[in-house]
Amino acid sequence: MSRDAPTLLEEIKQTRPFASAAEESVVAILRTTALLKRALARRIESRGVSMAQYNVLRILRGAGEGGLPTLAVRDRLVEEAPGITRLIDKLERSRLVVRVRDAGDRRTVRCCITPAGLRLLEQIEPQLREVNGIVEAALPAAADRRALLESLSKLRAALHAECAPARRSE
Repeated sequence: MSRDAPTLLEEIKQTRPFASAAEESVVAILRTTALLKRALARRIESRGVSMAQYNVLRILRGAGEGGLPTLAVRDRLVEEAPGITRLIDKLERSRLVVRVRDAGDRRTVRCCITPAGLRLLEQIEPQLREVNGIVEAALPAAADRRALLESLSKLRAALHAECAPARRSE
């Protein structure tokens, strides 16, 4: 490990060593996540939307013109957000999202991003690239970034079964 950066123990000012490398890994991932979220939130929230609202807009942009049903949006969220309906209500009041009845199944309501929502995402993108630049500067070798992605993918795969029952219907 490069000594350019403090160790996790130094950073969080912990004097007692971790019980295991696995425990240290969990704390390191949580700390890194918190710092990344803070960097992203500072950029996103300056545009008047929360991280959760940004996530919904990003999902709906990816869904294309057909949009997605509310529960499908919820299932694609990077981070669970309680009250997906209230979250979409707020985006709809801000005219960033619209709801439309599905032509094939009138019971289904689809959420679609509006042109204003797309413009907002375009405005946010350059600021998010700044955070990507921080990651690239910290891990300049593409092989290191790929190794990180592979490790995180393995960890997520192991955790999915543990977390799946936590989903509740709305």
